[in-house]
Amino acid sequence: MVKARSLQDLAAIKADLAARAAQAAADKAARELADKQALAERNLFKRAVGAVKPLTHEPRVALSPEPAKPLALQQQRDDDNVLRESLSDDFDVSTLLDTDDELSYRTAGIGTDVTQKLRKGHWSLQGQIDLHGLRSDEAREALGQFIRDATKRGWRCVRVVHGKGLGSPGKTPVLKAKVQRWLVQKTEVLAFVQAKGSEGGAGALVVLLK
Repeated sequence: MVKARSLQDLAAIKADLAARAAQAAADKAARELADKQALAERNLFKRAVGAVKPLTHEPRVALSPEPAKPLALQQQRDDDNVLRESLSDDFDVSTLLDTDDELSYRTAGIGTDVTQKLRKGHWSLQGQIDLHGLRSDEAREALGQFIRDATKRGWRCVRVVHGKGLGSPGKTPVLKAKVQRWLVQKTEVLAFVQAKGSEGGAGALVVLLK
C-alpha cells in the first residue's frame, strides 16, 4: 500500500481512487447496457409475432398431385387415320370415272367445270410423288402419307406419278389402276385428271385436294 508522505500525496491518491471508481461504474453501466441489448434482440421475434401456440403435430405440406402428361392428340389422330385407311385394291371405280376424251374423276357435288379447270392448269402444282419402282403395298402406304402431308400443308393441287406400266410383265399398267382406286377412296381427294403430255401424260394424275 502506498503511504502518503504529504498532503499533496494524499490528494493525488484520492483523485486516483475516484478515477478508478468512476471507470468501474462506467464499465458496469456499459455491461448492463450490453446485456439489455442482447436480451432485447433475443426477444425481438417473440415481440414481433405475439403470443403463439406450439403445433400439436408435425408440420405438413399438402402437395398437389403430379399433373398428367399432355396427350399428343394430333399424333393420335394421325395414327387413327392410318389404321382407318385400309385402302382396298378391289374397289370398283369404273362407275366413278369419266372417260370422255381423257380419264378423270370428281367426287359427289363437284361439277365438270372443276375437272376442266384442273386439265387447263387452273391450280398450280404444289408438290408431287413418284411411285415408280415401289411394290403395291409400298406405293399404297407412300401415297396415303403423301396425301395426309399435303393436306396438312394446305396444298390444293398435286401430281401423282404412277408410270405407264411399260416395265411391268405384259406391259400392263397395274399400279396405274390401283392408284386410281386408292385416290377415289381418299376423303381428301375432290377430283383428279390425267396429266398433260408434258407433265407425264398417261403415266401421271393431277389431283385436287380439299
